[in-house]
Amino acid sequence: MTTMRAIQVHTYGDATQLHLEEIAQPVPGEGEVLVRVHASGVNALDWKIRSGMMKSVMPSTFPYVPGIELAGVVERVGPGVTTLRPGQAVFGHTMAGGTYAEYCLVPAQTLAPKPTALSFDEAATVPIGAVAAWQALFDEGQLQAGQRVLILGGSGGVGLFAIQFAHRQGAQVITTTSTSNVAFVRSLGADVVLDYTQTRVEDEVHQVDLVLDTVGGEGTASALVTLTTAGQPDERQAQALGVRTAFFSAQMGDTAQLLTTVSRLIDEGQLRTSIAATFSLSEAAKAQELSQRGHGRGRIILHIA
Repeated sequence: MTTMRAIQVHTYGDATQLHLEEIAQPVPGEGEVLVRVHASGVNALDWKIRSGMMKSVMPSTFPYVPGIELAGVVERVGPGVTTLRPGQAVFGHTMAGGTYAEYCLVPAQTLAPKPTALSFDEAATVPIGAVAAWQALFDEGQLQAGQRVLILGGSGGVGLFAIQFAHRQGAQVITTTSTSNVAFVRSLGADVVLDYTQTRVEDEVHQVDLVLDTVGGEGTASALVTLTTAGQPDERQAQALGVRTAFFSAQMGDTAQLLTTVSRLIDEGQLRTSIAATFSLSEAAKAQELSQRGHGRGRIILHIA
C-alpha cells in the first residue's frame, strides 16, 4: 500500500483536532485526477466544518482530510479523463475535501492549467475566491458597467477578486477594509475605500445597485440587492433598509472553463492575488487559527510539496 502524509480530523472541535498522520494514498476513479499537492488554500469553510458550524456540509464519516482548494501536479488520471495529463501543473478545488495532504483526488471538471505567472503557493490562493466572486457578481448579481457595487471585506480571499472583476466590468467599486489594507484595495481598482475601523458604512454609502458581503455580521448598507457569501443575511435589517437579500452559495460543480479564464487573466497581468501567510502541513492548526481570527489580506497557504 502506498501511503502519504495528510492532516486528519477525528471529531469536531478546535484546531487541536488537526492531526498529521500517515494514511493510504487514494486511487483516482471515473472522472477523477490524483494531484500531487504543492500548496493548499486555507478557507474559512475549513475551520467552520471542523468546529461543527456548517451543518449542511458536514463530513458523513470520520476521520476526514480537510481542505478544498489546491495547486499541484497531475500524478495520475482516472478513467474517462481526457482534458488533463500526468505531469501537468494545475489548480482547482474539490468540495469533497482532502487538499491538506500530499496527494488529493479532484474531479477533472474542477481543475485547470495553473497560471504560468504564479508559483504553486500563489496559485492555491485563487480558485475558491475567484469562482465565488465571479459567480456572485455576474451570475447572481448581474452586475453591469456603470452600476455601483459595495464589496464588504475587500482585502479577503473573495473580496480582492470581486474588486478586480467589478472594476474590469466598468462598475464603480466601493469597498470596506481595515486601515492597513486601504492602499492595497485601492490598488486593485476600488474607487471608494472605507476604513471600517473609522467609518460606519451605513452613514457613508447609499443607493448602490449591489452589495456583496464576504464578511457577515452586522455590516451592510442601503442597496437594491444584497448578496452574502459569509452566512445568512439579516432579514429584519434588510427589510428596514428596503433591500432584497440572497444567501449566495457558489456553484462548484463544473468550473474548469471559468478557472481557465481566470488563469488567462492572471497571465495577461489583468488579475492579481495575495498570500496572507504561509505555513507547512504540520502547522495546519496554526494556519486555521489565523484564518479564524480574520482581517487578513488574501489567502493563507499550506506549502506542502
